[in-house]
Amino acid sequence: MTVRRALALVIGAVLCTGVLGTGCAQQPSGLYSGDAQPPAASASSPAAEAARTSPQAGPPRSFPRPLPGIGPAMRARLPDGSRQALVVTGATETSNRAEAVLYERYPAEGWRAVAGPWPAHNGLRGWTDDHEAGDLRTPVGVFGLSDAGGRLPDPGALLPYDQDPEFAVSGTGHLGEPLEGSFDYVIAIDYNRVPGTTPLDKTRPLGEDKGGGVWIHVDHEGPTNACVSLSEDHMRALLTALDPQKEPVVVMGPEPVLAR
Repeated sequence: MTVRRALALVIGAVLCTGVLGTGCAQQPSGLYSGDAQPPAASASSPAAEAARTSPQAGPPRSFPRPLPGIGPAMRARLPDGSRQALVVTGATETSNRAEAVLYERYPAEGWRAVAGPWPAHNGLRGWTDDHEAGDLRTPVGVFGLSDAGGRLPDPGALLPYDQDPEFAVSGTGHLGEPLEGSFDYVIAIDYNRVPGTTPLDKTRPLGEDKGGGVWIHVDHEGPTNACVSLSEDHMRALLTALDPQKEPVVVMGPEPVLAR
């Protein structure tokens, strides 16, 4: 062995020992370190097929908002085409003070409040689901709002509006308050009446004993015989908002009954 070859063998042995001592030896084929990315699954591998066929989470489903405070029984009485609802709610069956909110229904969103809440009065003795003439209670239920009128000129109502001096009223209410001006603006509630006629029409399809002439009218700071009353400003706002194309209704009664 020549001196040059012996020297080469010694140098090679030293270099190999140094590499093994520092832990930098090559990894066996097919393995990867923790910092490296694993090889991508092939398009035909079981992992790729499972990822392709597994159900994907979609966006959360949303449902149109129902009319607030109205339970399934009363909701079932809403006309399918109605897109406006004035909800008049009393605290109890004997309360004669109430709150009114106007809602509109939008295709995706559902019902949304667009006006109110407004303070209101109703019948002196509260509410009833079996109204009779002179019982001083306001009928409970869902009723159309199809006609309007009043002593004062039309404020811009979309409903048919009958201005007539016969809407004049005098005398005092149940608390001794003056009634004058109460019928300056009225909206007929379609209870025991013929829709499409002036609120002054006295036709009673259910008979005289079931009452009639139930209106939304200007508040006189006291309970009514059977009507619902709002302030003059709120009556004007309601008259200019109700749209016959949206089949407006009033949903009214004590809160526990409406929630059924």
